[in-house]
Amino acid sequence: MIVMLWLLILCHSVSAQDFIVLKDSTKIPQLEISEAYISASKDNLTLKEMPASISFLTEKRLVQNQVLALPDISVTIPNFFMPDYGSKLTSPVYIRGIGSRINAPSVGLYVDQVPYFEKAAFNFDFFDIERIEILRGPQGTLYGRNTMGGIVNIRTKSPFQHQGTDFRISAGTYNAYQISANHYNDINHKLGYSLSANYINHGGYYDNNYLGNKADDLNSLGLRNKLIWKITEKATLKNIASFESSKQGGYPYAQYDSLQAGSLPVSYNQPSSYNRKMFSDALIFEYTGANINVVSTTSYQLLDDLQEIDQDFTADSVLFAKQDQVQNLVSQEIIVRSSNQSKYKWLFGGYGFMQLFDKKVDVDIYTANLKVIKQYDHTIYGGAIFHQSTFNDLLINNLSVTAGLRLDLENDTEDYLYDRSIGGNFNNIEDTSGTLESFVVLPKVAFNYKTTNGNIYATVAKGYKTGGFNSTFDDDRPQDRFFDPEYSWNYEVGIKTALLNKQIYADMALFYIDWDNQQIYQTNPSGYGSRLTNAGQTVSKGMELSLQAVPVCGYNLSVGYGYTHATFIKYEVDEQKNYNGNFLPYIPSNTLSAQLNKTYHLKDSHWLDEIRLNLLYKGLGKIYWNEENTASQSFYSVINTKLSLVKNNLVLDLWGRNMLNNDYHAFYFTVYNNDFVQTGRPVNFGINLKIKF
Repeated sequence: MIVMLWLLILCHSVSAQDFIVLKDSTKIPQLEISEAYISASKDNLTLKEMPASISFLTEKRLVQNQVLALPDISVTIPNFFMPDYGSKLTSPVYIRGIGSRINAPSVGLYVDQVPYFEKAAFNFDFFDIERIEILRGPQGTLYGRNTMGGIVNIRTKSPFQHQGTDFRISAGTYNAYQISANHYNDINHKLGYSLSANYINHGGYYDNNYLGNKADDLNSLGLRNKLIWKITEKATLKNIASFESSKQGGYPYAQYDSLQAGSLPVSYNQPSSYNRKMFSDALIFEYTGANINVVSTTSYQLLDDLQEIDQDFTADSVLFAKQDQVQNLVSQEIIVRSSNQSKYKWLFGGYGFMQLFDKKVDVDIYTANLKVIKQYDHTIYGGAIFHQSTFNDLLINNLSVTAGLRLDLENDTEDYLYDRSIGGNFNNIEDTSGTLESFVVLPKVAFNYKTTNGNIYATVAKGYKTGGFNSTFDDDRPQDRFFDPEYSWNYEVGIKTALLNKQIYADMALFYIDWDNQQIYQTNPSGYGSRLTNAGQTVSKGMELSLQAVPVCGYNLSVGYGYTHATFIKYEVDEQKNYNGNFLPYIPSNTLSAQLNKTYHLKDSHWLDEIRLNLLYKGLGKIYWNEENTASQSFYSVINTKLSLVKNNLVLDLWGRNMLNNDYHAFYFTVYNNDFVQTGRPVNFGINLKIKF
């Protein structure tokens, strides 16, 4: 806030001749960020109208910050944390302390209205992205399962809003290269299409000393096609298809030497990797009449991946696992909502899905001359009906009350086959089936009061994450095969307002989450593999603050801060051991970001039109790595920079990440009584060239 005020004062106090290189008007613009529409709301509300804590990133912001995947926006959004470690498979997302390291996510992801049910699909390469919206807090009433922490909604570009062809090439240290091309065309006022392609090759940051190669190299190809047909003035049909194929080395985990308080080199003897193919397609029909709006979304997603991992991460041959899985997901949603400007607005919806999930886990336990093969065939289907009503100017002017309810039904059937070989002789250990059913009622009540420059809101909402089957569990503990659903109640108050004659937009929220039957990631007692178990009760409480200033004298400043205090209220492992009062692991207590942009508009220059400077600071911590709270990462920060030179339709970027080369641990865990870490990525530089035709 102090820096923002300083910029405003500086702009007014400096004489006009001090800005002879600028074309900026002396009139300071006003910020209208609160009038932006949030597509994830499902009822076409603006940021100002929504009684929720929301952040969104425009294409401009994504380009400025060199955002190439979802982990790159981690920390830039208050209380949003997505660590980048291991591989694309290990992609947990945490919002306000709620998240999950394995199995289904606790935060929902939608891309062009296609649901991404599996966390393994979350970390995909970004291109052709127009906007990202993050809704914090339970979104169960409108979105249902596994949105207990919130929603990430990603929208790609429309050929009716973007025209022409752009080409981008990038090169960086550590043998990093990227090429992307996008073409947008509206054939006429009724038919438009876009074609996009993206290729990434990265040599990797970490050396595996034993194998003499990079542990985390990446090769990835992405494609997207969008067709939009405006059938009539009231009806529109869209088809959006996306594909990605990636081959990735993974798991650059180094043994941690506690005596030296440092990590040893990465050194394990069996190559580890994660290969994935992913395809999604959405067919979206929308009709808008005088008083009603209807949206039908039919989607399909295929996820086919293979993980191979040296699970002891040492030069010895102890344990090697291979996991092969294929997921087919079909979903259908229909929403009918009011479209007039009356004081009463309503929304009805129905949703159904079917997920076929086949997984095979092949484990070699060399020390016991043992081979284990487990197969899991899932059939998961579910349905829901939901409603939401909003009463505007209820009892008093400018007061809106929103009430919603969702009925969610789900069935999960698993066929489980367990074979084991000792010395090459296979035996069937178990061949069984199991079924889990759940029926959940998800209510929500929200109050929103509009003020002259913003709004004040309060929300109470219920969220839940489905139960399921663990992929690994010890033979003598069959009860560990299942884990139950978890539930939360979220209480939130917030304010969104414009300050200083609309020069600064401020968004602040306080939240309290009562989290019951929490699913906790635990290593199996045998030491082989991990599972989820229901731990008990947790409370997460904290606050969020976002500030964004209008461009002043070419400066643009935004600040975001989040604080999360998430602790176990009741987590008793046995009579001798409990973690009551301890902090949840993997949750940063503080997230802090600050971004400063400066644009120079050059007058009468034949070489350049603009020079853009971008500085991004990200800080987070403290993070505890285990339930005992005996291992942790203290607060650390990184600084990213970018310099852009612009001439007509040509843009040249020079960028750097972790400019101070700060050391930190991105991940920590213990296996077979050894501690391992993944160190943070070192300083790296690059150059981009973008041409628009």
